Amino acid sequence: MWLQPPEDAGEAIRDVKAALRRRLAASGRTVEEVFEIVEARIAERVAEVRAANAEFGTAWPAIDFEELVADGVPRDFDQRVRRRGCLVVRGHFGRSQALDWDRALVEYLEVNGFAEAYRGPGDQFFATVGSTPEIFPIYWSPAQMQARQSTRMAIVQRLLNSMWRSESEGLTWFDPERSVMYPDRVRRRPEGTTSTGLGAHIDAGTLDLWMKPEFQQAFRHVFDGSIEQFDPWDAAYRTDGSQYPGTTMTSVFRTFQGWTALSDMGCDQGVLHAVPIPEAIAYLLLRPLLDDVPDDDMCGVNISRSFPVTERWHRLLLDGLSGIPDVTAGDSVWWHGDMIHSVAPVTNQRGWGNVMYIPAAPWCPRNERYARSVLSAFEAGDSPGDFPDEHYEHTWDNRFHIEDLNDYGRQALGLSTAAS
Repeated sequence: MWLQPPEDAGEAIRDVKAALRRRLAASGRTVEEVFEIVEARIAERVAEVRAANAEFGTAWPAIDFEELVADGVPRDFDQRVRRRGCLVVRGHFGRSQALDWDRALVEYLEVNGFAEAYRGPGDQFFATVGSTPEIFPIYWSPAQMQARQSTRMAIVQRLLNSMWRSESEGLTWFDPERSVMYPDRVRRRPEGTTSTGLGAHIDAGTLDLWMKPEFQQAFRHVFDGSIEQFDPWDAAYRTDGSQYPGTTMTSVFRTFQGWTALSDMGCDQGVLHAVPIPEAIAYLLLRPLLDDVPDDDMCGVNISRSFPVTERWHRLLLDGLSGIPDVTAGDSVWWHGDMIHSVAPVTNQRGWGNVMYIPAAPWCPRNERYARSVLSAFEAGDSPGDFPDEHYEHTWDNRFHIEDLNDYGRQALGLSTAAS
């Protein structure tokens, strides 16, 4: 198995495919038999999603933040989230607070002359959206940091982490009560924008999902014939490995990816869509092993590119796409770290489409390692290690500074072990 990216990807793909087919054969099942089981399960879920889309306009569950604070996650809602792998938290932040953050971000960019300094997209993936810029490579604004280290964010992140099995195989894989800070960028899409959106993809990894030993262990039930035991909510072995380097990599283990809305957005205005089926990762991992895929191809997956989900190889999955409902500034949107997602295209968008990307990433060895590098980037005003080396904020004096951290922020950067 390849701990580092293989020099010859085609040869490595042929070798790992042969090894995985032998592993499945040793269980007494063929690739085709296991895939048929997965395909049948996914087809049932797709039918459920399509029915929900037709009846309610979306399959995404939604809950008010105040209800979470008062009662935790209600049992029936918890079951819906586990089945769908996504949710919207209404009123996560007050609307006025979110709009204030949005205005503060504009001021932060203008005061520091970002428009004059901007050098274009730093990665090929987001360069495809067609609105320039749409993804702003800033990380250390007071608005972003205030949201990341807020008590309201901590409450939701802990609840989301707790939906995963943090203990299995006789080991504790992560601490659901503690999170690391994963600084990400900001999207600002102006009213009137025409954008091509983003194609369906996952962020959980690329060729490393088949080639690294930790991921082969994490997806052991997919690859060893015991598919009925596969649980997409089991964190076993997820917290030791990491993705191959690239401009779309993620060094941390995220229980949920997420963003917080900084503007009101209609559900038909180029918004996030997902395939709300956490088990779909098993389909994606098995599909390249079927005979109709060339031996040196993983259905278009390559290192240093996002994992594509396409009509050619994954039509059944794309039939299950479901867009988020209308959201208000201050709402937050969350989806399982393995889940297929996309951003719909839009023509002459009505209103702004602004978000801050903030995920849920629990404390574990893999995430602790990245937190150390984040702390260094934070102190220097540099771009974090998972992102292109753009470093716009290095000389911006009004960025957030270490003395501005509260107890939760210090804990999330590894500066203390417990938040008060």
